Amino acid sequence: MHHMGKKQGHPEGTEKKYLPHLIAWEITRSCNLNCVHCRAAAQYGPYEGELSTEECKKLLDNIASFSNPIIILTGGEPLLRKDIFEIAQYGTNLGLRMVMAVNGLLITDEIAKKMKEVGIQRVSISIDGATKESHDNFRKVDGAFEGALRGIEILKKHNIEFQINTTITKRNLEELPKILNLAIELGAVAYHPFLLVPTGRGKELASDALTATEYEKVLEWFEDMRDKVPLQFKPTCAPHYYRIIRQKAKEKGKTVDFKNYGLDAMTKGCLGGQGFAFISHVGIVQICGYLEVPAGNVKEQDFKTIWETSPLFLQMRDLDHYHGKCGVCEYRKVCGGCRARAYEATGGNYLAEEPLCTFIPSCK
Repeated sequence: MHHMGKKQGHPEGTEKKYLPHLIAWEITRSCNLNCVHCRAAAQYGPYEGELSTEECKKLLDNIASFSNPIIILTGGEPLLRKDIFEIAQYGTNLGLRMVMAVNGLLITDEIAKKMKEVGIQRVSISIDGATKESHDNFRKVDGAFEGALRGIEILKKHNIEFQINTTITKRNLEELPKILNLAIELGAVAYHPFLLVPTGRGKELASDALTATEYEKVLEWFEDMRDKVPLQFKPTCAPHYYRIIRQKAKEKGKTVDFKNYGLDAMTKGCLGGQGFAFISHVGIVQICGYLEVPAGNVKEQDFKTIWETSPLFLQMRDLDHYHGKCGVCEYRKVCGGCRARAYEATGGNYLAEEPLCTFIPSCK
């Protein structure tokens, strides 16, 4: 397993050592928005069973005991948790890289100062439309666009680096070049477009999800833009992007160099259960936020045990036994397909082939 591009030293011999590199932690499900695509279908809480401050610290201790991942404090809206800065500070003190995903509306000078103080190293803000109309329509809140831009201005004033995330659907596909330009103009360090995975609330958007052909086309556009933009550019929940990068490189007779992609240098597609995990507001561990299949609960087992022994995580690492074309595809080690989309398309088989892929493996 490549971890930030370096091989892990491994005392037990030559078997692959899987370590979490990125953990998305839904620290609360409470939210001040009600977006159309939201996996959490959240509203103002409080929600039953959220981890207490002490449980949160214990979890961070356990994660830091065997790994050194980036921790994304997400939600809901993480700023609605009263102890958010205490938890962030605790993670920072353990040497973990703490980042935060917010919608921008609650950022004030005071909050930005606190973020800086507790060592939040990057903040991501979602922008799902290039204009007030399209973004507010997506977010179902009037003023969401202006609020996000205001939040970004405050982050800039306090020298906090930020990235822009976009959930891509048929609704905003045409606007993508404009949203990318907006991210560049605003001074984002990175742009992460997410390809919609229709689960949770997002299921209502199933008709807005891209077709396999549109998907392939947009990923080819991403590949084309990759070297033309002055920020880190990382499509997410789009594992076939890593096949396309390699195919295009082959066509041009080049080798692929991933060294220059900084923190965003995920060199393969889906890392669910391999370098990535999701922890829900009540402590359920999943391979990602979109595949709602529990691998365990941190209230019952420590995270390290779940990461190392959960049958679900072990299945994710056994790429040769994925079903259908994903199990025989020559790109399976760099792509892996989206397990959540497979699960939704088959009504429950997360090992099935990725439904939104047009590629035909050479061995089929």
